Amino acid sequence: MSTQPDPLSAGAARPHAGPDLLYSEEEEALRAAVRDLLTDHCAAPDVLARTESDTPHDVPLWKTLAGGMGLAGLLVPEELGGQGAGHREAAVVLEELGRAVAPVPYLTSAVVATEALLACGADDLVTELATAASTGVLAVALPTAPGAPHAVVRRENGTLRGELTAVADAAVADVLLVPADDGGLYAVDAAAATVVPQVPLDLTRPLARVRLDGAAGRRIGDAEPAVRRALRAGAGLLASEQLGLAEWTLTQTVAYLKERKQFNRPVGGFQALKHRLAQLWLETVHLRAAARNAADALARDEDADVAVAVAQAYAAAVAVHAAEEAVQLHGGIGMTWEHPVHLYLKRAKSDALAYGTAGAHREALAALVDLPAPPAAPAPVG
Repeated sequence: MSTQPDPLSAGAARPHAGPDLLYSEEEEALRAAVRDLLTDHCAAPDVLARTESDTPHDVPLWKTLAGGMGLAGLLVPEELGGQGAGHREAAVVLEELGRAVAPVPYLTSAVVATEALLACGADDLVTELATAASTGVLAVALPTAPGAPHAVVRRENGTLRGELTAVADAAVADVLLVPADDGGLYAVDAAAATVVPQVPLDLTRPLARVRLDGAAGRRIGDAEPAVRRALRAGAGLLASEQLGLAEWTLTQTVAYLKERKQFNRPVGGFQALKHRLAQLWLETVHLRAAARNAADALARDEDADVAVAVAQAYAAAVAVHAAEEAVQLHGGIGMTWEHPVHLYLKRAKSDALAYGTAGAHREALAALVDLPAPPAAPAPVG
């Protein structure tokens, strides 16, 4: 299709001996195409209006991204209807979605649910998600870290019963991937579930409670390895979304401080503010390296656990700091509902909990590299 970047099909086959943190020409072309689309169809006033409506998801934009541009199939082999690209390309898309705080289920469907289905070998459902015929969601609470325990439903008399909470983007799912107490992962038609919205901090990524009361489900594989793989990919590529968010807030803050004047000079010229912005820039550059390394490691499937843990141990603090500074340095206008910066702060705060906290990833990293915990402090005397 004309809007689809041509080089995507070669993305997954990029050979290199070690980590490659630079963007290729194809990835930059993909970025330009996605940014142009979001500039035209995902303006801040539109996102704000959706958060105040009963339909916070931008379904037309999602259909354009997923089907029109073929981006839902970046992680899917061409023989299954996908683009045969990889995690690096998906990371570029998520950077741009983070810059726009786009209310679309790309991370949950095109990454997390797709990875779970690929792990199970459910080729028919993979094709449906890759071609945007369906939207899938893994019915695991958004804050769950890779490898952490998660809630399951009961398998009784061939049907599924139970309740799962804090499931991101369940409201727009066509198929739910539900872990059960028998160790299986089941594909459930979303129409057979009761989806009750929950009030989220981030209004652009709605959460819901999923209730199953005798719903039919098709077992597609074992839940444990599929959920672990899906959440690892989600956590690793979430860092790219956090990178896009941090870059947008930093860029907008610098532009605003160049225009805002005090004592007849731009506020951005004050030395104290220059230091704060320089620190933010350094943090964002470091985050870019960590996020790119995670995406590259996932694409090569080499040291991915360590790379993902490193990225998520660092990303949350940077994204939240950048958004908090943006709110403060925008002054009074930054405190208003009409200015979009609060959407970025809420997304940053929500992302800090998604797929495991920074503390959980630090603990995982310590175990992965065999780093012992510091000795306990001696008990006080007397």
